[in-house]
Amino acid sequence: MKNESITEGAASYSTMNLFDGPRGIAVKILNRIDRTDAYLDKVIESEMRNTDLKGADKALLYEIAHGCIRWLNKLDWILTGFYKGQFIKCIPNVKNAMRVALYQILFLDKVPPYAAVNEAVEFVKKLQGKKSADLTNAVLRNIIRNKENIRFPNREEDLIGYFSAYYSHPIWLIKRWLKQFGEAFTEELLIANNEKPSLTLRVNNLVSNKDEVKKLLQSVKQHYQDTKYNSEFIRLKSLSNISDWEYFKNGYVTIQDESTGFPCKLLDPKPGMKVLDICSAPGGKTAFLADLMQNKGEIVALDLFESRLNILEKNIERLGVKNVRTVAVDALEFEETGFDKILADVPCSGLGTLTKKPDIKWKRSLSGLNKLTKLQYSLLEKCASLVKVGGEIVYSTCTIDKVENFDIVEKFLKEHPDFKLVKADSIFDDILIDANGCVQTFPHIHGIDGAFAAKIIREK
Repeated sequence: MKNESITEGAASYSTMNLFDGPRGIAVKILNRIDRTDAYLDKVIESEMRNTDLKGADKALLYEIAHGCIRWLNKLDWILTGFYKGQFIKCIPNVKNAMRVALYQILFLDKVPPYAAVNEAVEFVKKLQGKKSADLTNAVLRNIIRNKENIRFPNREEDLIGYFSAYYSHPIWLIKRWLKQFGEAFTEELLIANNEKPSLTLRVNNLVSNKDEVKKLLQSVKQHYQDTKYNSEFIRLKSLSNISDWEYFKNGYVTIQDESTGFPCKLLDPKPGMKVLDICSAPGGKTAFLADLMQNKGEIVALDLFESRLNILEKNIERLGVKNVRTVAVDALEFEETGFDKILADVPCSGLGTLTKKPDIKWKRSLSGLNKLTKLQYSLLEKCASLVKVGGEIVYSTCTIDKVENFDIVEKFLKEHPDFKLVKADSIFDDILIDANGCVQTFPHIHGIDGAFAAKIIREK
């Protein structure tokens, strides 16, 4: 059969019942991601609320949606090679049905290839008609027949193109990381970014303790292990329906990556102190600060949007946090002073969190990165005007890019001689500390999200 290029469909309608089952809903999610700026997890969460899918099907939907976005460049490279015409201009329902099917063929051993193809073909036929269904069938079956002979860009001749297609990352980002980190480091990082995310809980000592939580996990047959770097965290093998667990609802634990603990512990707030968290929502770090302070003293939690603070307030209420005052304000316009400690966990590219949020790599750009660094520096300068003499600021991000991390701190210290860097090597293992004495983690080295944290003290 001839593979004709189809960029116009027989039918372009869609209703809720047409996108049924985990694969159909996955196509619906991918369609929305393609045409909007919506974040993957938010779209999945919305779809989960509006569906009657149960445990295994929910897990499959999550797997397929995340997997297709994680491996988008690889899937599209292969599909483009077998699709006659411009695959990227293919009808959205057809394009994303092919992506969903190919992801299953390449990455899900429990799904027979013929079953993935048949379901995609029936789905496309229902929404777009027989011509599109025949095309879908021909392309996917041709890939299956030639799966072992798929070719990617020649690594020796085009390293960037090879990394981009084979490891599914944008070209601009690969160029940037190769320049910052070199070939071997970058390849290991790309591999780690495509791993399924680690699953960790933080024990909330305001309500429980680690020994009690471990016993409770054992009682529900949850397999766990201690984390490497922060004793307050526990790594799980599965988080299936953890938010429905009685003890989660009662605030014994919260879902957080181990890397989120570093800036809080580096800040080291004491009971009774006055602490500022300038970009606080959704409140994971705010709650950990309250835990470290034993609910004594005051944390002022800022966020620009009231809606985000509402989420924070629900989270800290569940965790039994009592010492937080929320303020809806642009942090750059906040004027209250005299803080003992300030957490500047600033907006960042999030490029250290790609295992959990694979869509971020497709949403970021070099121009966006440059805008972020200006905001980051402005926020750090603002904190300098709010902390008291002898007080401390922790500047932190969840990214691995140098320009968002130590470059900001270095520039600040040069322009503010009243402040001094406090090295973190007395608090954390050497493996977590970079050459400047700051915390810097990488997914492929530490097995957790990439994150940065630097502590600065106001001396005068």
